[in-house]
Amino acid sequence: MLGPAPADRPMPEIPVGELAEAVRQLRRASVLVVGDAMLDRYVYGRVQRVSPEAPVAVLAVEREVAMPGGAGNVVRNLTALGAAAALVSVVGDDVAGSDLTGLIGGQPNVEPWLLVQGGRATTTKTRFIAAGQQLLRADHEIATPINPRLADRLIRIASDAVAATTVMVLSDYRKGVLAGDTAPRLIAAAHAAGRRVVVDPKGTDYACYAGADLITPNRAELAQATGMPVDTEDAIVAAATALRTAHGFGGVLVTRSEDGMTLVDANGTRHFPAEAPEVHDVSGAGDTVVAVVAAGIAAGLPVPVAARLSNIAAGIVVGKVGTAVARESDLLEALGPERGALRKVSGRAQALEQVERWRRRGWRIGFTNGCFDLLHPGHVHLLEQARGWCDRLVVGLNSDSSVKRLKGAARPIQGEAARAAVLASLASVDLVTVFEEDTPIELIRLLRPDVLIKGADYTVATVVGADLLPEWGGTVRLADLLPGQSTTATVARIKG
Repeated sequence: MLGPAPADRPMPEIPVGELAEAVRQLRRASVLVVGDAMLDRYVYGRVQRVSPEAPVAVLAVEREVAMPGGAGNVVRNLTALGAAAALVSVVGDDVAGSDLTGLIGGQPNVEPWLLVQGGRATTTKTRFIAAGQQLLRADHEIATPINPRLADRLIRIASDAVAATTVMVLSDYRKGVLAGDTAPRLIAAAHAAGRRVVVDPKGTDYACYAGADLITPNRAELAQATGMPVDTEDAIVAAATALRTAHGFGGVLVTRSEDGMTLVDANGTRHFPAEAPEVHDVSGAGDTVVAVVAAGIAAGLPVPVAARLSNIAAGIVVGKVGTAVARESDLLEALGPERGALRKVSGRAQALEQVERWRRRGWRIGFTNGCFDLLHPGHVHLLEQARGWCDRLVVGLNSDSSVKRLKGAARPIQGEAARAAVLASLASVDLVTVFEEDTPIELIRLLRPDVLIKGADYTVATVVGADLLPEWGGTVRLADLLPGQSTTATVARIKG
């Protein structure tokens, strides 16, 4: 039985350089996740009328997105950090189970063990969203314990898989995968293999997690589990200490929403202030916390450092829309000095997240594209016009290999990194993302801009992606050109 934690004491400030290096170490982690995987569906659309059948809004559906949730989202967060992950869970023999299996199996560095139970529904949460607001959530699930024989098989697989990883995570959403004696048997198997266990708990009885190395309840869950007040920092520390003592936990990391986190372990109590500049969506933030802290422990970081990184990661994901993840680049950016214009340059997934944040604010998204090799006044003129037709302008930039295919082996004159940096330095440009394809059609389909802009040397019919815009009510605009301005002519003058 553990005794009470030492008195509260301030945590020594960790230099930013050390934290940045700790972030890079997360990619070395190897984590086994066992628990309730589910499918998160997002249905986006517009509400413009009320149903004549009942006083409810009519959602005109524009698009649907599906992604792994629950234990699957923990894995998604781990892979976003570059870590390796294995997942052991149970799905139903239904379409949602098949979709979830494909989504998890399609991620890099993941070894999935998704067992199928006949007659069981895969847990699915469907959120209906308009104008950035969630209108309704519909849950489809069976939360009864999984078949006992299937539970035995799950434990055998996890007991074998834990030897190839460094930390086991139990992601318990009380959907039946970790019911009964499954959690205690998994913790015993991990400890027998010399592995540490991190638990994201649910419910009121934490005896089933006894002996776990770290447990991550939120403030409400801590109150439910202990029956103690949690309205002040001192009360939270007292409740966390009581929980840790009662069940022999190595540490208790309490997530406190807008108030940050509190870690209580054998070395004392440490408070981490919230690091979210703005909150858009708290969905999946707990999954991010357990993923980052587990990856940190697996990478050999001290628990307080891993907790600090998980706190920063939580601040990142609540600033995004939907069930989001914190990538290594996100963490490094949050820790690093301002990068000026280079903050505008991002990968495709990050670009989509940023566009969704802007769209949630009701801003119109503009999109244009090109090679932008040797930026000249004609380019600047086009981009300024484009920015005038929208609230935020995204520029799709052809990669070096794409430019070579389009312009010949001698092009581009400048590499994609240099071209992106120059574009990002313009006040008219809000985001730059590079695409490898010959055309930006897939990028347009992904970002769904409200305004698609090209130069007046095109016609609407010849603009790539113009035929897609009617699907979501977008428009095409043609920008005036400055005469005598072209990269080809500039190159010819240089050579001449």
